[in-house]
Amino acid sequence: MSRPAGDPISELIKGSGIGIDIADAALADSVQQGIGRVERLLHDSVQSDFDFATRTSLHLVDAGGKRFRPLFTLLAAQFGNPQADEVITSAAVVEMIHLATLYHDDVMDEATMRRGATSANARWDNSIAILTGDFLFAQASALIADLGAEAVREMARTFELLVTGQMRETVGVGPDEDAVEFYLQVIFEKTGSLIATAGRFGAWFSGADEATVESLERIGRLIGIGFQISDDIIDIASPPEESGKTPGTDLREGVRTLPMLYALADPDTDPRLRDLLSRALTEDAEVHEALDLLRASNGLERTRATLDEYANDARKELASLPDTPAREALSVLVDYVVARTR
Repeated sequence: MSRPAGDPISELIKGSGIGIDIADAALADSVQQGIGRVERLLHDSVQSDFDFATRTSLHLVDAGGKRFRPLFTLLAAQFGNPQADEVITSAAVVEMIHLATLYHDDVMDEATMRRGATSANARWDNSIAILTGDFLFAQASALIADLGAEAVREMARTFELLVTGQMRETVGVGPDEDAVEFYLQVIFEKTGSLIATAGRFGAWFSGADEATVESLERIGRLIGIGFQISDDIIDIASPPEESGKTPGTDLREGVRTLPMLYALADPDTDPRLRDLLSRALTEDAEVHEALDLLRASNGLERTRATLDEYANDARKELASLPDTPAREALSVLVDYVVARTR
């Protein structure tokens, strides 16, 4: 049964920017209740005797965002008991860790805006932003300690991947490494690893069987990598009125994303594009020129094909799960990862 327009869960999922709708009323209600519990736990967990720490933490908690990771956790939990307290706690943990990384990312990227608001480093300073991220990591650690030693070990492994992914990106690809494989490893570690953990936690703490837990972890990994690849495509191919983002951000920052790497690997790529991709672009005219050349290059086509491969692998994993409304919602999510780039 479809839900009426303007329903809160539709706004949460479709209006928030994730771009999918949950057609099954019972599933939508379950997810809505779960998200409400996660939000309350997030707010409760960042309360501190030091009021300033609470205020800086709530800066991003209250800024909104897609809440994709807790959503994925709750959908994964539908293959067991989605209302288990441990499911809600783990969903809050993965979102809190994600928020913590955003504070740190904004410092490294010297960002001035985050989710439509002034970034914490711009509003206060770099030290406050870093310390707020550390505070959120500490609060997340306190929550996960209640979930048991194995959960702590899983999150420690995820922490390691988040950090090594950022370190890889900062150091850059070595002379003897394949640039595309290196990039795919970076985006798995920086993005896919936490979404994979969200899937594992949701299924695990709902009481799903081990095969389902492993499958949802793999689906999270594939979707996480796919989302980053789709963002790479959008940064080049989508008009700002459709994406809500300014095209060419990566070009301005000198970041080589997958379409650029594929273009550079193609011997037939225009020499002018190679020159433009060799440096950060500060002039609008050069950014527009590079975008036009990238849109016409084989790099963009190859990136779309790679995204399709990840989506197809995720669909194969989904086929192994029981045929339920939750599987259908996850399938719609996979379709959206691809559709948002067309």
